[in-house]
Amino acid sequence: MSIADIANNAKVASIEMAAVATDVKNNALAEIAKALQENRAEIIAANKEDLSQAQADDLAMPLLKRLKFDESKIAGVIEGIESLIKLDDPVGKTLSATELDEGLELYKVSCPIGVIGVVFESRPDALVQISTLCLKSGNAVLLKGGSEAAKTNKILADIIAEATLNAGLPDGWIGLLETREDVAGMLGLDEYIDLIIPRGSNEFVQYIMSNTNIPVLGHADGICHVYIDSEADIDMAVNIAVDSKCQYVAVCNAAETMLVNEKVADEFLPKFEAALKEKDVEVRGCEKTRSIIDVKEATEQDWGTEYLDYILAVKVVYNTDEAISHINKYGSSHTDTIVTKNKDNAAKFMSLVDSGNVFWNCSTRFSDGFRYALGAEVGISTNKIHARGPVGLEGLLIYKWKMVGSGQVVNDYSAGKKKFSHKKLNKECEL
Repeated sequence: MSIADIANNAKVASIEMAAVATDVKNNALAEIAKALQENRAEIIAANKEDLSQAQADDLAMPLLKRLKFDESKIAGVIEGIESLIKLDDPVGKTLSATELDEGLELYKVSCPIGVIGVVFESRPDALVQISTLCLKSGNAVLLKGGSEAAKTNKILADIIAEATLNAGLPDGWIGLLETREDVAGMLGLDEYIDLIIPRGSNEFVQYIMSNTNIPVLGHADGICHVYIDSEADIDMAVNIAVDSKCQYVAVCNAAETMLVNEKVADEFLPKFEAALKEKDVEVRGCEKTRSIIDVKEATEQDWGTEYLDYILAVKVVYNTDEAISHINKYGSSHTDTIVTKNKDNAAKFMSLVDSGNVFWNCSTRFSDGFRYALGAEVGISTNKIHARGPVGLEGLLIYKWKMVGSGQVVNDYSAGKKKFSHKKLNKECEL
């Protein structure tokens, strides 16, 4: 089947998906969870084949960790599905209601976007998360994962398609793209596809944006920062900084640069360095950092690099303003956190740092759809459009205007026979 046929089938299915009842969607999700549990041996076997090939191809260790899909990863995605089932159905919610005139009412109502194409990295768990989020939000989805996970992605997509077809969802609502050529083909299918979500490097996202007329929700680099303020609790700062960097290095919300106020640098950096040595993290520091601890020299390139590895850039800054300026210059508008006891400094940081996620006294690793109670995520949006930060259910919705009248015509209002009341209503749309 050609990519155009797959996309056309998804477009047809998306019309029906928009009206699928909540209980049918939730039952379909439950059937996916059940099927994943029942077929876990076959899934793990397929994943071992992918891992074996990736190791033969000398794939980097952090990427191998992403690729691995074992019992614990399967349990994790099933937990995510169960959490998704418990969430309210986001489709058909009345966002606003206005009486234009007596007997003439206007409603703004949430609805699915339609067909969403998602290109993502070599993480099989992402396929499950993305497809189930699209299901719950009433969207059809086209999925293209990394070639390293080809066998795992294929069995997962087949399991999900079969389970949901048996549960009453329309055939073709989920489609798997399997080649690099499929991605290029997808970019020209604006008659079928309503939104593309690319997950990857800035270069990749820019390529997608430059080669399609389809709207793009970009998830680019995760160059995340932790700023240790002059009034930080040092032990707390070390703990947060280590977690932000080391809890899982191969993800976009892991910290890549540490900024340290010069007033606490002498106290913080030696303790932080000792903690990082236990994790085998390579530190690259500015001149001031290197005068305090013995680390490699950081270059200009380091400030704008997403390592996804056990490497961290460290810079000593004069004050909060310099930290904010550095983040806004070198960051990727993803996730940045400040550690401080000073509420005013925290408020300033959170107001002026131009990122989708800004935190106070907590790890950057909290930037996640599941942890936000969004039902996992399709990706992190670093754009400034309808969705920003972790894109969960709400980010996969748009809205439509529904007007309910009783014979009104515009001419009566244009001629002055009738006047608009524009009265706000507190009621749900029943249609």
